[in-house]
Amino acid sequence: MKPESTRTSTRPGALRLKQIVAIVNPRSGSVSETAPDDLRQELLEHGIEARIHVLESGNFSDVLDQAFADSPDLIIVLAGDGTVRAVASRAGPDGPLVAPLPGGTMNMLPKAVYGVTDWRAALSLALEEGEVREIAGGVVDGEPFYCAAILGPAALWAPAREALREGRIVRSLAQARWAFKKAFMGRVRYRLDRGELQRAEALVLISPLISMALTDNSGLEAAVMRTSDAREAFRLAANAVFSNWRDDPSVDTKIVKRAHAWSRSRIPALLDGETTRLSTDAEIRFLPVAFRALAPRAQAPEAEA
Repeated sequence: MKPESTRTSTRPGALRLKQIVAIVNPRSGSVSETAPDDLRQELLEHGIEARIHVLESGNFSDVLDQAFADSPDLIIVLAGDGTVRAVASRAGPDGPLVAPLPGGTMNMLPKAVYGVTDWRAALSLALEEGEVREIAGGVVDGEPFYCAAILGPAALWAPAREALREGRIVRSLAQARWAFKKAFMGRVRYRLDRGELQRAEALVLISPLISMALTDNSGLEAAVMRTSDAREAFRLAANAVFSNWRDDPSVDTKIVKRAHAWSRSRIPALLDGETTRLSTDAEIRFLPVAFRALAPRAQAPEAEA
């Protein structure tokens, strides 16, 4: 589909943005089919006309190419978690500002940046209180993440926890039983910075954007999950689904800039809420400035990895 019409735009306020484009997926997790028109109307109410690119089946790469070809000052993304990550990655530290609105299922990055789950509220925060905010993150196996990366079989617990948060108890328990069978059948070998080679059930890398342990962009918070027997494994599994895993005594944390993970088979992972399979030899690097967001000044972290 061709981009919907428009003229150059200037956002009200101190930060002048001459060219604004938007990428919308009307079929993503929490977005309706009227999203392109709804977004246009919301922008008009702020005195902004933006070029809107609509994602359809099979045109993802073309839409991204078109959006960046417009040489925008700001790209507004109202789509799923994977699209948000792709746009932020392509923008990088030197590209356009990105406004990642919550339009997916987990919405980890939008919630971390704006603290809200309603895309209209997030858009208002961006346009009315937004400033240039440098977002740190990491890259693993060439894949970016801006909130957290969970490596290892314990990443399989994420769907169960999300189902529980949404009130789907039966589904949560079914996924928990399946994940328990899978999660503790093998371990991930890892090295933090230049430390010793060790093993764990999971290696979690948490960005400064949501880490409770970091007050600046100095590295990634590495959380290592270990168990020594079936009873500890069951407790860790229960905490992964029903509570804050950081409180578990089997979890150790450290601030790092690099890490390395190995496994006999491809490593299951969760990157900002998106499940994937990494290679058997995955390198993780800290990115002090991964991309720049249009967002309010950073507050105390509210999101949880």
